[in-house]
Amino acid sequence: QVQLVESGGGLVQAGGSLRLSCAASGSISSRYAMGWYRQAPEKPRELVADVSRGGRTNYADSVKGRFTISRDNAKNTLYLQMNSLKPEDTAVYYCNAQNYYYDYWGQGTQVTVSS
Repeated sequence: QVQLVESGGGLVQAGGSLRLSCAASGSISSRYAMGWYRQAPEKPRELVADVSRGGRTNYADSVKGRFTISRDNAKNTLYLQMNSLKPEDTAVYYCNAQNYYYDYWGQGTQVTVSS
């Protein structure tokens, strides 16, 4: 099975930047679509960005132009570069790996953006 561990969260002021990392224990090359989701208190979990097996990226409208998702298959790591952070970005961010048969989740990392 694939195990996912997120890191890089923390407290940042509005307008600042953070880079989240998701380290996978197994190879992610060509096997899984990878994505970042987030969940704020009293709100449903939502897709932030994902990247397909073929490398196509997709972003939520709320983060387009500010966030960048990337994957380094050689290092088995997924990244989320977050720039121009806003207080409404505050949430627990989760890494996800999916294919036809499996659906894996990390335990999340807290991102808090102060005003």
